[in-house]
Amino acid sequence: MKTSRRISTVFILVAATAVARAQTTEPNQSDVVKALLMRIDKLEQRVAELEASKTTASAGAPAQHHEPQEAQIPSTEGRQSMAAQIHEHDEHPQGGAVAENHFPSLQIRGFGDVDFAATDERGSHSGFNMGQVVLHLASPLSKKVAYFGEVSFTAQPTAYAVDVERSIIRYDHNDYFKLSFGRYHTPINYWNTAFHHGLWLQTTISRPEMIRFGGRFQPVHFFGMLAEGNIPSGSLGLGYEVGLGNGRAGVISRAGDFGDVNNNRAWVARLFARPTGLQGFQFGGAIYRDKISPTPALPGDPTFGEWISSAQLVWAKETPEFISEFANVHHRNNLTGHISDSQAFYAQLAYRLPWQQKKWKPYSRFEYTHIPVTEPLFSLADFRVQDLVGPTVGVRYDITDFAAFKLEYRHTKRGPKDPEVNGVFVQTSFTF
Repeated sequence: MKTSRRISTVFILVAATAVARAQTTEPNQSDVVKALLMRIDKLEQRVAELEASKTTASAGAPAQHHEPQEAQIPSTEGRQSMAAQIHEHDEHPQGGAVAENHFPSLQIRGFGDVDFAATDERGSHSGFNMGQVVLHLASPLSKKVAYFGEVSFTAQPTAYAVDVERSIIRYDHNDYFKLSFGRYHTPINYWNTAFHHGLWLQTTISRPEMIRFGGRFQPVHFFGMLAEGNIPSGSLGLGYEVGLGNGRAGVISRAGDFGDVNNNRAWVARLFARPTGLQGFQFGGAIYRDKISPTPALPGDPTFGEWISSAQLVWAKETPEFISEFANVHHRNNLTGHISDSQAFYAQLAYRLPWQQKKWKPYSRFEYTHIPVTEPLFSLADFRVQDLVGPTVGVRYDITDFAAFKLEYRHTKRGPKDPEVNGVFVQTSFTF
Protein backbone atom coordinates (compact mmCIF):
# COMPACT_ATOMS: atom_id res chain seq x y z
CA MET A 1 0.00 0.00 0.00
CA LYS A 2 2.75 2.43 0.92
CA THR A 3 4.67 1.54 -2.26
CA SER A 4 1.63 2.26 -4.48
CA ARG A 5 1.09 5.63 -2.84
CA ARG A 6 4.72 6.56 -3.41
CA ILE A 7 4.43 5.64 -7.10
CA SER A 8 1.28 7.77 -7.42
CA THR A 9 2.95 10.72 -5.76
CA VAL A 10 5.96 10.47 -8.06
CA PHE A 11 3.76 10.44 -11.16
CA ILE A 12 1.76 13.44 -9.98
CA LEU A 13 4.90 15.41 -9.19
CA VAL A 14 6.36 14.61 -12.59
CA ALA A 15 3.14 15.63 -14.28
CA ALA A 16 2.91 18.84 -12.30
CA THR A 17 6.45 19.71 -13.26
CA ALA A 18 5.67 19.08 -16.90
CA VAL A 19 2.59 21.31 -16.66
CA ALA A 20 4.61 24.12 -15.16
CA ARG A 21 7.18 23.88 -17.91
CA ALA A 22 4.50 23.77 -20.56
CA GLN A 23 2.95 26.91 -19.22
CA THR A 24 6.23 28.76 -19.65
CA THR A 25 7.57 27.26 -22.85
CA GLU A 26 4.74 26.04 -25.12
CA PRO A 27 2.65 28.47 -27.18
CA ASN A 28 -0.54 26.33 -27.13
CA GLN A 29 -0.80 26.04 -23.37
CA SER A 30 -4.39 24.85 -22.98
CA ASP A 31 -4.01 21.79 -25.23
CA VAL A 32 -0.84 20.69 -23.46
CA VAL A 33 -2.41 21.08 -20.02
CA LYS A 34 -5.46 19.04 -21.04
CA ALA A 35 -3.29 16.23 -22.38
CA LEU A 36 -1.22 16.09 -19.24
CA LEU A 37 -4.29 16.10 -16.98
CA MET A 38 -5.79 13.19 -18.92
CA ARG A 39 -2.56 11.28 -18.56
CA ILE A 40 -2.50 11.93 -14.80
CA ASP A 41 -6.07 10.64 -14.50
CA LYS A 42 -5.15 7.42 -16.26
CA LEU A 43 -2.11 6.91 -14.03
CA GLU A 44 -4.12 7.48 -10.84
CA GLN A 45 -6.76 5.04 -12.06
CA ARG A 46 -4.09 2.43 -12.72
CA VAL A 47 -2.60 2.95 -9.24
CA ALA A 48 -6.07 2.54 -7.70
CA GLU A 49 -6.60 -0.75 -9.56
CA LEU A 50 -3.26 -2.10 -8.35
CA GLU A 51 -4.03 -1.15 -4.76
CA ALA A 52 -7.48 -2.80 -4.99
CA SER A 53 -6.05 -6.05 -6.34
CA LYS A 54 -3.43 -6.12 -3.58
CA THR A 55 -6.08 -5.59 -0.89
CA THR A 56 -8.22 -8.42 -2.32
CA ALA A 57 -5.28 -10.85 -2.34
CA SER A 58 -4.44 -9.98 1.26
CA ALA A 59 -8.04 -10.50 2.35
CA GLY A 60 -8.22 -13.88 0.61
CA ALA A 61 -5.02 -15.22 2.21
CA PRO A 62 -5.42 -17.04 5.56
CA ALA A 63 -4.46 -14.88 8.50
CA GLN A 64 -1.46 -16.06 10.51
CA HIS A 65 -1.86 -15.53 14.22
CA HIS A 66 0.83 -16.24 16.79
CA GLU A 67 -1.23 -17.23 19.77
CA PRO A 68 0.43 -17.50 23.15
CA GLN A 69 1.32 -21.12 23.87
CA GLU A 70 -1.08 -22.85 26.19
CA ALA A 71 -0.04 -25.56 28.60
CA GLN A 72 -1.12 -28.31 26.23
CA ILE A 73 0.22 -31.74 26.93
CA PRO A 74 1.66 -33.53 23.91
CA SER A 75 0.96 -37.19 23.38
CA THR A 76 3.81 -39.65 23.15
CA GLU A 77 4.01 -38.44 19.99
CA GLY A 78 3.66 -35.99 22.95
CA ARG A 79 4.74 -35.69 26.58
CA GLN A 80 6.15 -39.18 26.90
CA SER A 81 8.29 -38.73 23.84
CA MET A 82 9.21 -35.24 25.02
CA ALA A 83 10.85 -36.95 27.98
CA ALA A 84 12.67 -39.31 25.65
CA GLN A 85 13.72 -36.45 23.41
CA ILE A 86 15.11 -34.50 26.35
CA HIS A 87 17.30 -37.41 27.38
CA GLU A 88 18.26 -38.30 23.84
CA HIS A 89 19.32 -34.67 23.47
CA ASP A 90 21.12 -34.62 26.83
CA GLU A 91 22.96 -37.91 26.66
CA HIS A 92 23.72 -37.82 22.96
CA PRO A 93 23.89 -34.15 21.91
CA GLN A 94 23.74 -33.77 18.17
CA GLY A 95 25.73 -31.11 16.39
CA GLY A 96 23.63 -28.15 15.33
CA ALA A 97 25.11 -25.02 13.83
CA VAL A 98 26.81 -24.20 17.11
CA ALA A 99 27.84 -27.73 18.01
CA GLU A 100 29.38 -28.39 14.61
CA ASN A 101 31.54 -25.30 14.68
CA HIS A 102 32.31 -24.87 18.37
CA PHE A 103 33.68 -27.63 20.60
CA PRO A 104 32.96 -27.98 23.41
CA SER A 105 29.45 -26.51 23.50
CA LEU A 106 27.99 -27.00 26.98
CA GLN A 107 24.24 -27.39 27.43
CA ILE A 108 22.61 -27.59 30.87
CA ARG A 109 19.19 -28.91 31.81
CA GLY A 110 17.76 -29.17 35.30
CA PHE A 111 15.12 -31.12 37.20
CA GLY A 112 13.65 -30.75 40.67
CA ASP A 113 10.87 -31.98 42.91
CA VAL A 114 9.24 -31.09 46.22
CA ASP A 115 7.48 -33.89 48.11
CA PHE A 116 5.05 -34.59 50.94
CA ALA A 117 4.56 -37.96 52.62
CA ALA A 118 2.28 -39.28 55.36
CA THR A 119 1.95 -42.96 56.37
CA ASP A 120 0.49 -44.96 59.25
CA GLU A 121 3.76 -46.83 59.75
CA ARG A 122 4.81 -46.82 63.39
CA GLY A 123 7.71 -44.48 64.02
CA SER A 124 7.51 -42.78 60.61
CA HIS A 125 7.58 -39.01 60.19
CA SER A 126 5.22 -37.12 57.91
CA GLY A 127 5.83 -33.77 56.27
CA PHE A 128 7.47 -32.02 53.36
CA ASN A 129 10.91 -32.78 51.99
CA MET A 130 13.06 -31.25 49.31
CA GLY A 131 13.49 -34.23 47.04
CA GLN A 132 16.28 -33.80 44.52
CA VAL A 133 17.75 -31.04 42.41
CA VAL A 134 19.37 -32.64 39.36
CA LEU A 135 21.57 -31.10 36.67
CA HIS A 136 22.22 -32.69 33.30
CA LEU A 137 25.37 -31.50 31.54
CA ALA A 138 25.86 -32.29 27.86
CA SER A 139 28.56 -31.14 25.52
CA PRO A 140 29.75 -32.31 22.09
CA LEU A 141 33.55 -32.55 21.97
CA SER A 142 33.69 -33.25 18.24
CA LYS A 143 31.32 -34.45 15.54
CA LYS A 144 31.51 -37.99 16.91
CA VAL A 145 32.50 -37.56 20.56
CA ALA A 146 30.26 -36.17 23.30
CA TYR A 147 30.14 -35.94 27.09
CA PHE A 148 27.14 -36.32 29.38
CA GLY A 149 26.99 -35.86 33.15
CA GLU A 150 24.27 -36.01 35.79
CA VAL A 151 24.75 -34.48 39.24
CA SER A 152 22.19 -34.68 42.04
CA PHE A 153 21.74 -32.62 45.20
CA THR A 154 19.73 -34.58 47.77
CA ALA A 155 18.44 -33.28 51.09
CA GLN A 156 19.88 -35.02 54.17
CA PRO A 157 18.98 -34.45 57.86
CA THR A 158 21.77 -31.91 58.37
CA ALA A 159 23.04 -31.01 54.89
CA TYR A 160 22.76 -31.71 51.16
CA ALA A 161 24.51 -34.70 49.64
CA VAL A 162 26.10 -34.18 46.22
CA ASP A 163 26.51 -37.24 44.04
CA VAL A 164 27.73 -37.87 40.50
CA GLU A 165 24.97 -40.12 39.19
CA ARG A 166 26.26 -40.44 35.63
CA SER A 167 29.45 -39.33 33.91
CA ILE A 168 29.87 -40.64 30.37
CA ILE A 169 32.10 -39.92 27.41
CA ARG A 170 30.75 -41.48 24.21
CA TYR A 171 32.05 -42.14 20.73
CA ASP A 172 29.40 -42.49 17.99
CA HIS A 173 30.90 -44.42 15.13
CA ASN A 174 27.54 -44.96 13.43
CA ASP A 175 24.01 -46.14 14.25
CA TYR A 176 25.28 -49.69 14.70
CA PHE A 177 28.16 -49.06 17.08
CA LYS A 178 28.53 -46.50 19.85
CA LEU A 179 31.04 -46.85 22.66
CA SER A 180 30.79 -45.18 26.09
CA PHE A 181 33.06 -45.06 29.14
CA GLY A 182 32.14 -43.94 32.65
CA ARG A 183 29.39 -44.26 35.24
CA TYR A 184 25.92 -44.92 33.90
CA HIS A 185 22.62 -46.54 34.80
CA THR A 186 22.82 -50.29 34.33
CA PRO A 187 20.91 -51.34 31.18
CA ILE A 188 19.40 -54.24 33.06
CA ASN A 189 15.79 -53.27 32.39
CA TYR A 190 13.65 -50.66 30.69
CA TRP A 191 12.87 -48.34 33.60
CA ASN A 192 16.47 -47.82 34.61
CA THR A 193 17.46 -46.55 31.17
CA ALA A 194 14.27 -44.62 30.33
CA PHE A 195 13.72 -42.71 33.59
CA HIS A 196 16.58 -41.15 35.51
CA HIS A 197 16.90 -38.88 38.54
CA GLY A 198 14.64 -36.16 37.14
CA LEU A 199 11.28 -37.38 38.48
CA TRP A 200 9.32 -35.18 36.07
CA LEU A 201 10.26 -37.70 33.39
CA GLN A 202 8.28 -40.57 34.91
CA THR A 203 4.52 -40.74 35.32
CA THR A 204 4.58 -41.81 38.96
CA ILE A 205 6.13 -40.36 42.11
CA SER A 206 8.10 -43.46 43.03
CA ARG A 207 10.22 -45.88 41.05
CA PRO A 208 9.40 -49.60 41.22
CA GLU A 209 10.86 -51.23 44.31
CA MET A 210 12.95 -53.67 42.27
CA ILE A 211 14.97 -50.83 40.67
CA ARG A 212 14.68 -47.97 43.15
CA PHE A 213 17.66 -45.71 43.84
CA GLY A 214 19.53 -46.96 46.88
CA GLY A 215 17.94 -50.38 46.52
CA ARG A 216 19.78 -53.70 46.58
CA PHE A 217 17.68 -56.05 44.48
CA GLN A 218 19.26 -55.00 41.17
CA PRO A 219 22.37 -52.83 40.57
CA VAL A 220 21.14 -49.38 39.53
CA HIS A 221 24.58 -48.03 38.59
CA PHE A 222 27.46 -49.53 36.66
CA PHE A 223 31.00 -48.26 36.12
CA GLY A 224 32.93 -49.30 33.03
CA MET A 225 32.37 -49.41 29.28
CA LEU A 226 29.23 -49.88 27.21
CA ALA A 227 28.78 -50.73 23.53
CA GLU A 228 25.36 -50.15 21.98
CA GLY A 229 23.63 -49.70 18.67
CA ASN A 230 21.05 -50.95 16.23
CA ILE A 231 21.03 -54.40 14.67
CA PRO A 232 20.06 -54.53 10.97
CA SER A 233 16.65 -56.18 11.23
CA GLY A 234 14.21 -54.25 9.06
CA SER A 235 10.88 -53.43 10.66
CA LEU A 236 11.68 -55.46 13.79
CA GLY A 237 13.94 -52.64 15.06
CA LEU A 238 16.43 -54.68 17.06
CA GLY A 239 18.96 -52.99 19.34
CA TYR A 240 21.66 -54.12 21.75
CA GLU A 241 23.68 -52.97 24.77
CA VAL A 242 26.74 -54.80 26.10
CA GLY A 243 28.70 -53.55 29.11
CA LEU A 244 31.83 -54.58 31.03
CA GLY A 245 32.77 -52.96 34.33
CA ASN A 246 33.17 -53.05 38.09
CA GLY A 247 29.60 -53.93 38.96
CA ARG A 248 28.55 -53.86 42.61
CA ALA A 249 30.90 -52.55 45.28
CA GLY A 250 31.24 -53.89 48.81
CA VAL A 251 28.10 -51.91 49.61
CA ILE A 252 25.89 -53.64 47.08
CA SER A 253 23.59 -50.65 46.59
CA ARG A 254 26.43 -48.73 44.91
CA ALA A 255 28.64 -49.22 41.88
CA GLY A 256 32.37 -49.86 42.22
CA ASP A 257 33.54 -46.35 41.35
CA PHE A 258 36.92 -46.82 43.07
CA GLY A 259 37.84 -50.08 41.39
CA ASP A 260 36.66 -53.65 41.53
CA VAL A 261 36.75 -54.96 45.10
CA ASN A 262 37.49 -58.55 44.00
CA ASN A 263 39.20 -58.08 40.61
CA ASN A 264 36.30 -59.86 38.92
CA ARG A 265 34.60 -57.80 36.20
CA ALA A 266 30.85 -57.70 35.95
CA TRP A 267 29.15 -57.72 32.57
CA VAL A 268 25.68 -56.99 31.27
CA ALA A 269 23.98 -57.65 27.93
CA ARG A 270 20.58 -56.46 26.77
CA LEU A 271 18.66 -57.16 23.56
CA PHE A 272 15.41 -55.40 22.68
CA ALA A 273 13.06 -54.83 19.77
CA ARG A 274 11.11 -51.71 18.78
CA PRO A 275 8.90 -52.71 15.83
CA THR A 276 8.43 -49.79 13.48
CA GLY A 277 4.78 -50.64 12.87
CA LEU A 278 3.92 -50.28 16.60
CA GLN A 279 4.96 -46.86 17.80
CA GLY A 280 6.09 -46.88 21.43
CA PHE A 281 6.07 -50.68 21.66
CA GLN A 282 9.16 -52.42 22.99
CA PHE A 283 10.07 -55.82 24.36
CA GLY A 284 13.32 -57.46 25.31
CA GLY A 285 15.48 -59.00 27.98
CA ALA A 286 18.82 -58.70 29.74
CA ILE A 287 21.35 -60.76 31.68
CA TYR A 288 23.87 -59.61 34.26
CA ARG A 289 26.81 -61.48 35.78
CA ASP A 290 28.91 -60.45 38.78
CA LYS A 291 30.87 -61.70 41.76
CA ILE A 292 30.03 -59.90 45.02
CA SER A 293 32.39 -59.49 47.96
CA PRO A 294 30.38 -57.72 50.68
CA THR A 295 31.94 -55.38 53.20
CA PRO A 296 32.31 -55.46 56.10
CA ALA A 297 33.82 -58.92 55.70
CA LEU A 298 31.66 -61.77 56.90
CA PRO A 299 32.86 -64.88 58.76
CA GLY A 300 34.98 -66.93 56.42
CA ASP A 301 34.93 -64.09 53.85
CA PRO A 302 32.43 -65.71 51.50
CA THR A 303 31.82 -64.35 48.03
CA PHE A 304 28.60 -64.63 46.08
CA GLY A 305 28.10 -65.42 42.44
CA GLU A 306 25.27 -63.37 40.98
CA TRP A 307 23.23 -63.99 37.83
CA ILE A 308 20.34 -61.66 37.03
CA SER A 309 17.94 -62.26 34.18
CA SER A 310 15.16 -59.86 33.27
CA ALA A 311 12.40 -59.34 30.73
CA GLN A 312 10.35 -56.29 29.80
CA LEU A 313 7.23 -55.50 27.84
CA VAL A 314 6.48 -51.82 27.22
CA TRP A 315 3.99 -49.73 25.33
CA ALA A 316 5.21 -46.20 25.95
CA LYS A 317 2.11 -44.39 24.77
CA GLU A 318 -0.04 -41.92 26.64
CA THR A 319 -3.28 -43.67 25.67
CA PRO A 320 -2.47 -46.05 27.22
CA GLU A 321 0.96 -46.37 28.84
CA PHE A 322 1.85 -49.90 29.89
CA ILE A 323 5.13 -51.01 31.48
CA SER A 324 5.76 -54.46 32.90
CA GLU A 325 9.06 -56.03 33.96
CA PHE A 326 10.26 -59.20 35.64
CA ALA A 327 13.64 -60.06 37.16
CA ASN A 328 15.14 -63.16 38.73
CA VAL A 329 18.23 -62.74 40.93
CA HIS A 330 20.25 -65.94 41.34
CA HIS A 331 22.84 -66.04 44.14
CA ARG A 332 25.33 -68.73 45.03
CA ASN A 333 27.36 -68.71 48.19
CA ASN A 334 30.79 -69.68 46.87
CA LEU A 335 31.86 -70.88 50.33
CA THR A 336 28.95 -73.23 51.08
CA GLY A 337 27.54 -73.80 47.60
CA HIS A 338 24.06 -72.74 48.76
CA ILE A 339 21.88 -71.44 45.89
CA SER A 340 18.73 -69.35 45.95
CA ASP A 341 16.56 -67.41 43.50
CA SER A 342 14.60 -64.24 44.24
CA GLN A 343 11.92 -62.80 41.96
CA ALA A 344 10.32 -59.41 41.49
CA PHE A 345 7.92 -57.94 38.97
CA TYR A 346 5.66 -54.95 38.49
CA ALA A 347 2.97 -53.93 36.04
CA GLN A 348 2.02 -50.29 35.55
CA LEU A 349 -0.91 -48.93 33.56
CA ALA A 350 -1.69 -45.26 32.89
CA TYR A 351 -3.98 -43.36 30.56
CA ARG A 352 -3.96 -39.72 29.43
CA LEU A 353 -7.55 -38.45 29.64
CA PRO A 354 -8.79 -36.50 26.60
CA TRP A 355 -10.39 -33.62 28.53
CA GLN A 356 -8.95 -30.30 29.72
CA GLN A 357 -6.12 -30.27 27.20
CA LYS A 358 -5.05 -33.79 28.25
CA LYS A 359 -3.59 -32.61 31.54
CA TRP A 360 -4.90 -35.50 33.66
CA LYS A 361 -3.24 -38.91 33.71
CA PRO A 362 -4.47 -41.49 36.25
CA TYR A 363 -2.28 -44.52 36.84
CA SER A 364 -1.96 -47.71 38.85
CA ARG A 365 0.86 -50.15 39.55
CA PHE A 366 1.11 -53.51 41.24
CA GLU A 367 4.44 -54.74 42.63
CA TYR A 368 5.63 -58.06 43.96
CA THR A 369 8.99 -59.08 45.42
CA HIS A 370 9.79 -62.44 46.98
CA ILE A 371 13.02 -63.20 48.86
CA PRO A 372 13.44 -66.77 50.17
CA VAL A 373 14.21 -67.04 53.86
CA THR A 374 17.40 -68.96 53.07
CA GLU A 375 18.63 -66.43 50.49
CA PRO A 376 22.42 -66.35 51.07
CA LEU A 377 22.97 -62.61 50.54
CA PHE A 378 19.68 -60.68 50.76
CA SER A 379 18.81 -62.37 54.07
CA LEU A 380 21.91 -60.96 55.79
CA ALA A 381 21.32 -58.02 58.13
CA ASP A 382 23.51 -55.51 56.30
CA PHE A 383 22.21 -56.45 52.85
CA ARG A 384 18.60 -57.30 53.60
CA VAL A 385 15.99 -57.09 50.88
CA GLN A 386 12.40 -57.58 52.02
CA ASP A 387 9.36 -59.11 50.42
CA LEU A 388 6.80 -56.71 49.01
CA VAL A 389 3.23 -57.01 47.85
CA GLY A 390 1.23 -53.92 47.16
CA PRO A 391 -0.70 -51.70 44.79
CA THR A 392 -0.15 -48.04 43.99
CA VAL A 393 -2.80 -45.74 42.54
CA GLY A 394 -2.43 -42.09 41.67
CA VAL A 395 -3.02 -39.27 39.26
CA ARG A 396 -0.70 -36.90 37.48
CA TYR A 397 -1.79 -33.37 36.52
CA ASP A 398 0.48 -31.47 34.15
CA ILE A 399 0.44 -27.84 35.27
CA THR A 400 2.44 -26.83 32.20
CA ASP A 401 4.48 -28.68 29.60
CA PHE A 402 7.38 -28.68 32.06
CA ALA A 403 5.82 -29.01 35.53
CA ALA A 404 3.53 -31.64 37.02
CA PHE A 405 1.57 -32.29 40.19
CA LYS A 406 1.19 -35.91 41.39
CA LEU A 407 -0.98 -37.48 44.08
CA GLU A 408 -0.35 -41.11 45.03
CA TYR A 409 -1.69 -43.72 47.46
CA ARG A 410 0.31 -46.84 48.32
CA HIS A 411 -0.58 -49.97 50.25
CA THR A 412 2.36 -52.22 51.09
CA LYS A 413 2.79 -55.51 52.87
CA ARG A 414 6.28 -56.77 53.71
CA GLY A 415 7.04 -59.88 55.73
CA PRO A 416 4.40 -62.11 57.32
CA LYS A 417 4.98 -60.49 60.72
CA ASP A 418 5.17 -56.91 59.44
CA PRO A 419 2.04 -54.73 59.58
CA GLU A 420 0.44 -53.44 56.43
CA VAL A 421 1.29 -49.81 55.68
CA ASN A 422 -0.86 -47.19 53.99
CA GLY A 423 0.57 -43.94 52.74
CA VAL A 424 -0.39 -40.79 50.88
CA PHE A 425 2.29 -39.03 48.84
CA VAL A 426 2.22 -35.71 46.98
CA GLN A 427 4.83 -34.33 44.62
CA THR A 428 5.40 -31.41 42.33
CA SER A 429 8.13 -32.11 39.80
CA PHE A 430 9.51 -29.94 37.03
CA THR A 431 12.24 -29.47 34.47
CA PHE A 432 14.01 -26.26 33.54
